[in-house]
Amino acid sequence: MAKELETLRHSASHVLAQAVKRLFPAAKLGIGPAIEEGFYYDFDNVEFKEEDLEKIEKEMQKIIKENQKFTKQEKTKKEAEKILKGEHYKIELLEELEGKPIFYTNGDFTDLCKGPHVKSTGEIKAFKLMKIAGAYWKGDSNKPMLQRIYGTAFTDRKELRTYLHLLKEAEKRNHIKLGKELGLFSMHPEGPGFPFFHPKGMIVWHELMKYWKEEHDKEGYDEIKTPIILNKELWEQSGHWDHYKENMYFTKIDEGDYAVKPMNCPGGVLVYKTHLHSYREFPMKHAEVGLVHRHEMSGVLNGLFRVRVFHQDDAHIYCMEEQIKDEVIKIINLIDRMYKTFGLEYNMELSTKPDKSIGSDKMWKTAEASLKNALKEIKADYQLNPGDGAFYGPKIDFHIKDSLGRTWQCATIQLDFAMPERFDLTYEGADGKKHRPVMLHRVIYGAVERFLGILIEHYAGKFPTWLSPVQVVLMTVTDRNAKFAQEIYTKMKEAGIRVELDDRSESIGKKVRDNQLKKTNFMITLGDKEQEKKTLAIRTRDGKVKFGVKVDAFVKDIIKEIKERK
Repeated sequence: MAKELETLRHSASHVLAQAVKRLFPAAKLGIGPAIEEGFYYDFDNVEFKEEDLEKIEKEMQKIIKENQKFTKQEKTKKEAEKILKGEHYKIELLEELEGKPIFYTNGDFTDLCKGPHVKSTGEIKAFKLMKIAGAYWKGDSNKPMLQRIYGTAFTDRKELRTYLHLLKEAEKRNHIKLGKELGLFSMHPEGPGFPFFHPKGMIVWHELMKYWKEEHDKEGYDEIKTPIILNKELWEQSGHWDHYKENMYFTKIDEGDYAVKPMNCPGGVLVYKTHLHSYREFPMKHAEVGLVHRHEMSGVLNGLFRVRVFHQDDAHIYCMEEQIKDEVIKIINLIDRMYKTFGLEYNMELSTKPDKSIGSDKMWKTAEASLKNALKEIKADYQLNPGDGAFYGPKIDFHIKDSLGRTWQCATIQLDFAMPERFDLTYEGADGKKHRPVMLHRVIYGAVERFLGILIEHYAGKFPTWLSPVQVVLMTVTDRNAKFAQEIYTKMKEAGIRVELDDRSESIGKKVRDNQLKKTNFMITLGDKEQEKKTLAIRTRDGKVKFGVKVDAFVKDIIKEIKERK
């Protein structure tokens, strides 16, 4: 987010808080930051209703019209306590504050805030309050639940209108809604965060995995499979116990402590350690579509986008330091090829050492330089994302762009010198001595479930033919056409086409409407004329119609389209 937009949105959050305090004086203030999609402010001691949003918006418009100046003041802690009297959440923030408290005042409203802000409220010309939600204070479920009002703001009204239009389009493409309508998957309260895939959803799943397998076979990956439950000692050794424990699930087996794996890496390392390795085997590429579980707060669960169980299309590449650059380039090329098949654009980010990490500074410098060299070699356009690497190494993240222009982080390449050290991984070099391998972690789909959710919205449920659960539906005009339809059905089925027969006693108009809602790629009408001439009347889901198409010609064309994954 551009700094200018972030400042505008943060200023809008202050105007929101000011409007709420005018309308609901008893409300207690939490925090009000700018976020990627807009801004929010948290409140306590108040119960908002949906209809309150309109009233609050009107009050905000008054404040904006007043063109109040934002003024900055630095106070002592004692002065700050007087200003914040009665606002116990703000007092809590004040107690945690290092350095002198800073306040911003506009009109009759003063807030503890480090800023910055726009010059005056009059600069906030295009905003909209979006929704009310519950949010725990500081995101901690042991703390009070506050009322959160979300809003968005843009530098001009045209941008706001575009954004609101995009939201409407996104709602039409909502993967949870489409998943239910198309019979792909469902979510149930008996398993919050655990998706249930239906037969048609499994067809799409298997097509994604079939394509994944083909591409990985071409690149020389060997597939492995590791258990989902492993003992505590392994997770302590890998560093996950110290750095990731709050996101893990635990169990006891034979009185010992075990964890359900949140990542595949430690299991993959155990496979590597089963025997000695030579430099001649490198690069060694082990791929695993592993089932992992991660504990997510119930408030952030969202269809396939945020789940508690998913399959990661992991691979771990063991190589020598001098092989890093070439292997990273090969992975980037594989990701590029696969994303282009789905019609997905992307941009790259290089993330460096975070505050919480393992491994020496020397390891991190070497690892970061290796990734930079690979990106430089292919003249890649990328952004630097300081301090956002994995706890064990720097990474290159791929942010894909869907048909609505939204971005999603999916593929990643992570370079790891630390885990081979922790697990004492070795190989025999050309000199006959033992050496430490380098480990590359990478995913392409990321979480397969999430990637599928992204594709549902990217295509608005209209999958390309190769991915569609139902590629062709045959619709009879009358019962007289049933035998002919059955012959065509059998021929297509034997050719490997996913075909359904709609021989209901309904009008052809109703059958067309019903199958358009199912977003079937090709709807074929079979009436007396088609039966007599042994031809097809074909309607695409976009409404284009062709008559007199020869059966063999259509079968040949669709098989080609499926094979080429157009």
